Amino acid sequence: MNKLSQSVVFIVVFVMLFACNTEKKDKSKSKRPNILFIMSDDHAYQAISAYDSTLIKTPNIDRIANEGMLFNNASVTNSICAPSRATILTGKHTHINGKIDNLSHFDTTQVTFPQLLKKAGYQTAMFGKLHFGNSPKGVDDFMILPGQGDYLNPDFITKKGDTTITGYVTDIITDLTLNWFKEKRNPEKPFMMMYLHKAPHRNWWPRPDKFKEFSKKTFPEPATLYDDYEGRGTAAKTAEMNILYHMKYSSDSKIRPETMDRMGEVLPVVPGNTTWGYKTMARGSDEQRAEYGEVLDSISDYFEAHWPKMNDKEKIQWKYQRYMQDYLACISSVDDNVGRVLDYLNESGLADNTIVVYTSDQGFYLGEHGWFDKRFMYAESFKTPLLIRWPNKVNSGTTNEELVQNLDFAQTFLEAAQVVAPNDMQGESLMPLLTENDKEWNREAVYYHFYEYPSVHMVKRHYGMMTKEFKLIHFYYDVDEWELYDIKKDPQEMKNVYNDPAYAETVVKLRKELKELRIKYKDSHELDQNFINKNYKGIEN
Repeated sequence: MNKLSQSVVFIVVFVMLFACNTEKKDKSKSKRPNILFIMSDDHAYQAISAYDSTLIKTPNIDRIANEGMLFNNASVTNSICAPSRATILTGKHTHINGKIDNLSHFDTTQVTFPQLLKKAGYQTAMFGKLHFGNSPKGVDDFMILPGQGDYLNPDFITKKGDTTITGYVTDIITDLTLNWFKEKRNPEKPFMMMYLHKAPHRNWWPRPDKFKEFSKKTFPEPATLYDDYEGRGTAAKTAEMNILYHMKYSSDSKIRPETMDRMGEVLPVVPGNTTWGYKTMARGSDEQRAEYGEVLDSISDYFEAHWPKMNDKEKIQWKYQRYMQDYLACISSVDDNVGRVLDYLNESGLADNTIVVYTSDQGFYLGEHGWFDKRFMYAESFKTPLLIRWPNKVNSGTTNEELVQNLDFAQTFLEAAQVVAPNDMQGESLMPLLTENDKEWNREAVYYHFYEYPSVHMVKRHYGMMTKEFKLIHFYYDVDEWELYDIKKDPQEMKNVYNDPAYAETVVKLRKELKELRIKYKDSHELDQNFINKNYKGIEN
């Protein structure tokens, strides 16, 4: 073979190898997964049947667990709406991203994972409740509710201006999401969709058919419904989220305002008891209001006839049932609509290459300790549901017991998309757990910090840590109290053992570890004081 022939052969081989390598890179890029992030608002893990079927069946949400992984120890860093969302977007604790409570300002210089995915070639979209800001960063297309949004005929913020859509919010958010998939998705790009429900946020206003269906149901009571808070500190005893004393007649229990007017002094005063919940009805047309009329009348008629004769226990029971009927009716609509989206993924052929995540912005009390709402580091509000499906990557029907947080979502999505996460993100990618390489996961404790006090519900400021065995909490600002719970022996967290001599060594050990966690996550007493000095005043959230 002469030199010319050798040169030709070399060039041909080089071109073939280059083409082959390029093809491999293109295929690798094309295989980057789509990401569907589904989040509801205040959806307690106790109200997902994959976790516990006592209260409700959620067959569609359960599909994600049945076909993927369910996390039993997922938690949040700050159990309140907007701060949780800021942490999810940035992969940073709220004292770093600025959104410590619902009124504080988000640091808009923070980089979010949608920005990074968009830069890496993902098509990004967001529909539903964001709760802060009016132009989400790194999102190609969006329609978001202003603030909390409304259940009936909701307004939406869009790139083209505000608009109002007739209907029920859970159905509408799903319609918008499906329309984007069908009409706007670029099949040449992977997508990242944030499908964000308002429900089941307070005031738990169901769709008319669900309202009627669930108003006839009776639900079992939690074991701690009549908790007297003995064995806990000041914070539990002074919080204003008790079903009997703080759940509002009209806004929460759906008593007609005119019924309350007739009953007058028979009704004990509930702090801040207004009829703001009935603004939902004011948004409706005559036809829409008529769909609710029969059930609203039956609730008010029963209340007017029986409430004056009830003792306190009977009043708690009645309020609890009303709460569960409406809250779970909202959940049922969420589950139905999640099913619609999962069905579309299957029908369109997108399911095989799409990571589906279902979670909530935090947990919620469903009568445990006599409470509704969230905020505390105690189990029901601290723990959040997390279910992840990723065909051919995550084995079906698996569960995981490791300590994970909403802090980890950003880095997980970035690694899945083959995007390098910024060094200042504070979470850990869940990829080792999703692929069952648990030995690569070394987290032994998670950190929590709640700031919104004094404010609605009056849950005191506190920070703490949790391991798989213990939970240590420090309440501060107008108290200086420590609580320790042996969560293996006392999963309901009924007895503070901080001052029990048998746990003295544990206290010393955990306080040292908590101090180290504060340093690791760049939190400090000085920051605590700085936020106190800013004197934010919280709002209903």
